[in-house]
Amino acid sequence: MRGVPKGNRPVILTYHDIGLNHKSCFNTLFNYEDMLEITQHFAVVHVDAPGQQEGAPPFPSGYRYPTMDELAEMLPSVMTQLKVNSVIGIGVGAGAYILSRFALNNPTLVEGLVLINVDPCAEGWIDWAASKLSGWTSNLVDIVMSHHFSTDELTENQELIQTYRLHIAQDINQDNLALFCGSYQYRRDLEIERPVVGLNEDTVNTLTCPALLIVGDTSPAVEAVVSYTPPFQYPKKLREVFAVTELRINHSLMFQVECNSRLNPTKTTLLKMADCGGLPQVVQPGKLAEAFKYFVQGMGYMPSAGMTRLARSRTTSSSSITSMDSSRSRNNLNSLLEGNATGVLDNQATPQTMEVSC
Repeated sequence: MRGVPKGNRPVILTYHDIGLNHKSCFNTLFNYEDMLEITQHFAVVHVDAPGQQEGAPPFPSGYRYPTMDELAEMLPSVMTQLKVNSVIGIGVGAGAYILSRFALNNPTLVEGLVLINVDPCAEGWIDWAASKLSGWTSNLVDIVMSHHFSTDELTENQELIQTYRLHIAQDINQDNLALFCGSYQYRRDLEIERPVVGLNEDTVNTLTCPALLIVGDTSPAVEAVVSYTPPFQYPKKLREVFAVTELRINHSLMFQVECNSRLNPTKTTLLKMADCGGLPQVVQPGKLAEAFKYFVQGMGYMPSAGMTRLARSRTTSSSSITSMDSSRSRNNLNSLLEGNATGVLDNQATPQTMEVSC
């Protein structure tokens, strides 16, 4: 744990993806200047899956690795041991799935979720990954790399790719990694259903806390994440609200996505990050820190905190599209991130899930 729980505030709890641990997954984000400002207001708990920390010894022969469900069931005892009452979860990939399952099983313990590259479906990704490895040897490291990075990233961003390839191959025990990958591959479907407002909100199986879904626009997980969100209706004022932070609207997302809708549209936001692939918390930590700050402000925390460094640079930039009162724009964005669009987006009676690119 980093820091001390502050009063009744939740603790930020992170969970990493396969092939990573809390250091390689989250250090870039949590060491970023704007994120350090945020963590002054919250304690942080980083959770490593069993055997995934650097230098971890191999498990004994015959060891049965926990399922995804069992990994989620371990978290309440972690919170009890650390005397944590509630959390805001940040999960990536497998970690996002685990935190989603944890929130479904323990809704009173989770105040909000930031889910990066989450896939709620039961289908394993290994067959898909292997099909992308044309001409490669389909070893575990290659498969994990294809889980994290798109084909373009694997060929273009050589420095980042080499860093993470070496980390996955040398710092993580390969036998332990294979067990964690197998657990993720054979996960159950989360079986989340989109509630019908006024009909079954209290009975349907869905997340009850605010959720911010994040995916890079070239991430291998983009299809799964977009399919995780309800259809989207393009509001007239979306450009005006987001102009102050120059969040670029991806027009391909303005049309209704033909997919199974899984989450409550009043509490869900999809943030699709431009110029970013499978590790947005590593490649675009500033944008992610800004989005997270707006998210927690929308939950009622840090109301007096100033703009992030990224927002300040946008405000002073000569390339800014338009100018708005900063408090108004922040309040509008907070309302959007909460999913409460009443009075902001054309006074819509029913809030809609957003899909934006930044």
